[in-house]
Amino acid sequence: RLNDTLTLFLSPSRSSDGVCAAGTVVVSRLKMGEMEEVDVDHITTDIPSHKCPLVCESASHAWIDRENNPLTGPVFKNPICKVYRFQTVDSKWMLVREQMEECTLSFSIPKQLLSLYIQEDISRVQDLKELGELSPHWDNLRKEVMTRYGGIISSYQDTLAELDKITGHSFKPSCCKAQKSLEFIPINLHTQRMRVTCPRKTDALYDVVTVGAPAAHFQGFKCGGLQRLLSRYEAEKKSFSTAYQCIYYSPEHTAKAQEVLSTMSLLQPLITSLADQLLQAAQEHSSPGLREALKNLSDKTEQFVHTLKDELVKSALLALHAAQSGYISKNQKQTPVKGGQHQGHIHQGSDQNQSPVQGLPGHSPATSVTDSTAVCNNVEGSQTPTRGEGGLLKHQDSIPHHKEYDEEEWDRVWANVAKCLNCVIAMVDKLQEEDNNKQEPVPEQQLADVITSHNPGDWREQLRPLVTRLKECVMEVVEKAKRAMTFVLLQETACSIPQGFILQQRRDVVFSQALAALACGFVMRLYAGMQDQGFLRQLHLVGLVAQFESLLSTYSEEIGMLEDMEVSISDLQRVTFQITEAKTDDLSDLQPLVCGRRDHFTVEVPLPRLVFQTLPEEIKEGKPLRVFPVLFNVGINEQQTIAERFGDISLQERINQKNFEMLEGYYKSLSEQVPLECLPCFQTPTDIKELLETLGQNVVTKKRKNVEILWIAGTICRRLNGIRFTSCKSAKDRTSMSVTLEQCALLRDEHQLSKDFFVRALDCMRSRLTQGDIGQWEDPEAGAVTENKPASRHFYPIALLLVSSHLLVVWLILSLVFLLAKYQ
Repeated sequence: RLNDTLTLFLSPSRSSDGVCAAGTVVVSRLKMGEMEEVDVDHITTDIPSHKCPLVCESASHAWIDRENNPLTGPVFKNPICKVYRFQTVDSKWMLVREQMEECTLSFSIPKQLLSLYIQEDISRVQDLKELGELSPHWDNLRKEVMTRYGGIISSYQDTLAELDKITGHSFKPSCCKAQKSLEFIPINLHTQRMRVTCPRKTDALYDVVTVGAPAAHFQGFKCGGLQRLLSRYEAEKKSFSTAYQCIYYSPEHTAKAQEVLSTMSLLQPLITSLADQLLQAAQEHSSPGLREALKNLSDKTEQFVHTLKDELVKSALLALHAAQSGYISKNQKQTPVKGGQHQGHIHQGSDQNQSPVQGLPGHSPATSVTDSTAVCNNVEGSQTPTRGEGGLLKHQDSIPHHKEYDEEEWDRVWANVAKCLNCVIAMVDKLQEEDNNKQEPVPEQQLADVITSHNPGDWREQLRPLVTRLKECVMEVVEKAKRAMTFVLLQETACSIPQGFILQQRRDVVFSQALAALACGFVMRLYAGMQDQGFLRQLHLVGLVAQFESLLSTYSEEIGMLEDMEVSISDLQRVTFQITEAKTDDLSDLQPLVCGRRDHFTVEVPLPRLVFQTLPEEIKEGKPLRVFPVLFNVGINEQQTIAERFGDISLQERINQKNFEMLEGYYKSLSEQVPLECLPCFQTPTDIKELLETLGQNVVTKKRKNVEILWIAGTICRRLNGIRFTSCKSAKDRTSMSVTLEQCALLRDEHQLSKDFFVRALDCMRSRLTQGDIGQWEDPEAGAVTENKPASRHFYPIALLLVSSHLLVVWLILSLVFLLAKYQ
């Protein structure tokens, strides 16, 4: 070691040709904060006399700071690293390290989603089969819908099989963006991290996820993107419903039906499990365990009842009854029959004053107490069957056949659940009173007709019949509501064949791409903030904002891409995250997992046991973590110039205005629940509220290519501990220009980068040679920044322009403007 230089001589362990030396490595120590001219490598840029001070470069794992962040291995791989040295305004030196990595979630998330889509559609087909006997009209529609579902299932299975064959790849290059087997995979999904080391200051990290705009490139954009197609579809669906003799259901009704199905599928097994826990606590004579189990059972049962107290379920049951074969409407019935039916109702309601239902959420006395007539030992399924038209006894299915439909039946059925729960609560109170005061006899309560006397010491035996009836009532309600909501979805699907299925496939494709990017960004942000207690507190109290920066133009095909992206980002509101403890520390057990249905997905992020134990209790208990996605778009290329001069940019204006309001709402919620001390500190003193006001002014200002919107939105996102995404068509040229400009701006504003070094730093980061070995990708442009392509690629085909002299003039003017701007 001489003159602060370390020389390493490398030699092979075994040499067959007698050569002893394999090479040497010379390492020069960099003295931080001094004005020495240390000899370092330089990279020549396109601008004469500008040299980039490249300290070192690496395309291997050796430069990754694994000891500080051991979690990067499971999700991120194939890093490319560059380290630069730049001068600050006070003549000190900073080290800047750029690190780009691929993400394994590019393929794992879409493959999991495809499996969930297939399972959901298979379950939907089974639900349609279980609707029972329908009239010929509805039966034919059901068969057609099931055939369509079968086609989607087969297509998704083929796509999943093709993806399973792919090994060794971690991202989809832009040259494959229109390949059908890869349409669910995001384009060029990468992470970009800039670590800044300055004298007398802690290191700072700046992360951004770069990804191609989520869009259905294989299906094309001839008729526009999802936003336009869905609007047109909803307008036409009313006429389709008339043609198919369906009831028109709005998107809100359809979403409600899916929500009811999803909630029931979650709560029904949970209620059953909690009821068993209650019996177990009763068997153990554990008063604290009994109270805890009863509290959990009451909460989930009340949530269950509240979900089903909806007019949509009641009206859907009536519509399903009308679709049964042999349906006879009420006005076709004879008056004596109606009177008999009415008398039956009066008889059933004779003891309704004994009902203990009270105080349940969603229960109003008009509907749940006075109309509900059954008690715990008189569930709907065990009532005496009514007589049909011919006077013969008919077996009562969940939806009656060949007789008048009782519109109050549903109210009685779901009210039975609440009554049975109150019976259980009353029995538990009685048992605990007996336990607390064994000397005094317990006075007989009004439950004599529903509670049978047992041995006072046997709690389980006294609770078991009541708990069993509760589970039976819950199961009956689930069966009825499931059929009703399935029929709603059948009507919604039947009146939109085949357009509805095509749109659903397109929506699945773009959502898969968006979710893979979001999961990548969430994991990256979580790993970086594991030691930040303020960030973790914000995470479980409010959630994180995910800001998507789009550089798509509002011209030609990119309009359709932007419309696809808008819907996909909006659909991310249906996603929550959950932190779990990994089974082992093996890399395969640390991969995020996706579960749920189309109306709601949960991404589980497993962490090693030692890391998991450091999290707040709310996160360790499995609290769902929300993400608030917002999208801001400003076109910046030459096509946007044409759109602003001769086209329409209303789509961009609407998107920016809508998402500004969402961002403003998030900040309001954050400021109410989280102290501002939890947010990161920055050198620039501008307040977030002032930044929001400036952003709002820029959103409504009519200004061409107003990139201030993107800069301010990005600044707000970083100050809110958010997740940053940058996208264009393929996440290459425009994306890299935006990311490198943002990085240099951060160095200038937060780390006092010298003005003399700003342009040099920007040129250095944008140089093709500073972005790693381009040849390692199949796509020569994937992951690169700027390819320094000749300007001729921007020229329009002359053969097409010669058709019109006017177009030729426009082409000449635009080309001249471009050349002047390029070489100015």
